[in-house]
Amino acid sequence: MQPIPFVLLLTCLSFTFLALAQKETRDLTQLLQSNKNLSQFTTLLTSYGDIYANLSFQTDVTILAPNDDAFNKIPYSSLGPAFEANQSQIVRSILQYHILPGLHPATAYNGSFSFDQTWLQDNTYTNVTGGQVVGGVQQAGDVNVFISGLGTRSTLINPDLPFIGGIVHVIDNFLVPPQNFIETVPQFNLTAAGGAVQNTSLADYTNSEQDLTIFVPRNAAFQAVGESLQSMPSSQLQRLLNYHIVNSTAVGYSANLLNGTVLHTRAGQNLTITFASNSLFVNQARVLQQDLLLSNGVMHIIDNFLDPDAPSVTANPEIPTAPPLLKGTSLSENVVPFTSFLPTGVTSFDTNSASPTGSFGASDIGKGTSSSTSSRRASSTSTSQENKGGGRVNLKQTTIAVNSGLLGALCWIIGVL
Repeated sequence: MQPIPFVLLLTCLSFTFLALAQKETRDLTQLLQSNKNLSQFTTLLTSYGDIYANLSFQTDVTILAPNDDAFNKIPYSSLGPAFEANQSQIVRSILQYHILPGLHPATAYNGSFSFDQTWLQDNTYTNVTGGQVVGGVQQAGDVNVFISGLGTRSTLINPDLPFIGGIVHVIDNFLVPPQNFIETVPQFNLTAAGGAVQNTSLADYTNSEQDLTIFVPRNAAFQAVGESLQSMPSSQLQRLLNYHIVNSTAVGYSANLLNGTVLHTRAGQNLTITFASNSLFVNQARVLQQDLLLSNGVMHIIDNFLDPDAPSVTANPEIPTAPPLLKGTSLSENVVPFTSFLPTGVTSFDTNSASPTGSFGASDIGKGTSSSTSSRRASSTSTSQENKGGGRVNLKQTTIAVNSGLLGALCWIIGVL
């Protein structure tokens, strides 16, 4: 009869370890309170009671939590006006952008960009199917970096803090919700493209149409054939620009642009993606900078214009920059065509500009519902308590109770035997 108590003893021990492990896994409130460098994030999160309560009931969620140093940077960032003016709806969208469905541990990221959906789905601020995304990549030295709007970088400094329902990654900088096209291009010195889009009445489309991929020629490409572009009829210029725009249900993040991929453009002709000599090309143009997130998709900076009348031209990776396909006289280096067509003041995210649906921009400051942090905190506290104590079973407490009961029963059987 000896084997039976031995088996029961092993079972008893396994339940003991399980119960202890679950006791050591904290809920979200306990985790946040135990990390002093998240005190300001805790205050912000709990001030939005519905979001906080919803997080408490998640089974798999990842939170990118800015540390206190990140909060101290807010007044000097593009997010400053929203926080300063207590624009609660805008701040809500910022907070939602820091929450990712599913578990995304630090080890899930590698040297290739991945783009993970977030809780930011309000079409006032985003127009991407499934919700706005944040980019993640592992860089040299096993350093994980998250990329958000306006090319903002947030470094992961304390990964994989577990709580019942998910994990928290502590980051050193706030994520910035991506802006619309017209608000984004000046940040990357793409003023010619922004002005040309505005001049051809494509701004509303590029700002708000869902799931766009835009290949944007740099200013030097506009200057190289500037006189021809400036004298080009508006309909012809619009056709040229439309050849740089792809509208598809799958946004063309770099992870989706595999060698040989064919993309159908708004102009009607196709583009072909080539990966050669460790560089990405679209037709003959080299991609200089990838994955600049937009409120409604993504844009990539290219070194040359794409020509809808030469869709079959191929990349030559042996030369740094292919000669322009378009014929025309260049402008002097200090003359950037079409820049004057940009809306007044659109030189950075911190200025007022047209901001149609699908954008989160400085023009939204003053339009949202303003409320003080203290009043939100008061109202959210009761919401959080009601959700925690009212009618919903606490899975942690129930599981531990069941395990403890089984543990006691098994140990009693062993004692009898």
